[in-house]
Amino acid sequence: MSALTDKIKGNWNQMKGKLKEEYAELTDNDLMYQEGQEDQLLGRLQEATGKTKEEIKNWVDSF
Repeated sequence: MSALTDKIKGNWNQMKGKLKEEYAELTDNDLMYQEGQEDQLLGRLQEATGKTKEEIKNWVDSF
């Protein structure tokens, strides 16, 4: 399990709240997290926010 996966898994509810604050256009489907599906989550966030995967990974790492 990667450090990114650990961060997402351990802090997802808090992260989800912050993302909804910053990006009101995110839907529950965009923010759906399933263990083992981190790449799909990052892809949905990338599409919805216009950020790169690297920017999203950096945001997660800084959380």
